[in-house]
Amino acid sequence: MMIEKMATRIVYENRWMRVREDDIRRENGTVGLYSIVEKPDYAVIAPIDGDRIHLVEQYRYPVSGRFWELPQGSWENVPQITPVDLARAELKEETGLTAERMTEVGHLFQAYGYSNQGFNIFLAKGLTHGEQDLDPEEIDLISQSFTFDEVKEMIESGSIKDATTLAVLGFLQIKGIISF
Repeated sequence: MMIEKMATRIVYENRWMRVREDDIRRENGTVGLYSIVEKPDYAVIAPIDGDRIHLVEQYRYPVSGRFWELPQGSWENVPQITPVDLARAELKEETGLTAERMTEVGHLFQAYGYSNQGFNIFLAKGLTHGEQDLDPEEIDLISQSFTFDEVKEMIESGSIKDATTLAVLGFLQIKGIISF
């Protein structure tokens, strides 16, 4: 089914996102409105060290809780950064880790029913420990490694609720990179 954009307007914008409304016409001739959240793609990193994977925990204001997730992020103020450079920078920033090998293993969309944002998935291997370099909004972030059995228990108990993290872990398992 094809949808034709008739008109578009920005209804909200800040440094992290933009909300656009499009007047549309569907293939059958009916008209409608489509709202789209525009955000830059981000990187999600699976830092694996033997039989352990590194996660981060931080307070997430929109859901008023602390949860574990894979290191991830975007740099809205540096739109020209390459996905692999972003992944390396986010890994170092959030965990203090540097990776000898950073391999891109895929790309998924965050929520393509209302947003154009996607994420590049990276596997980080050959890890070296260093100091975190947290942004002010990440000041309470904790980084720790877990066995895959512990991660499975964290998913079952609800300590991991981040859909991106769950999608990446499932993606990596399907590709045979990890096993629970």
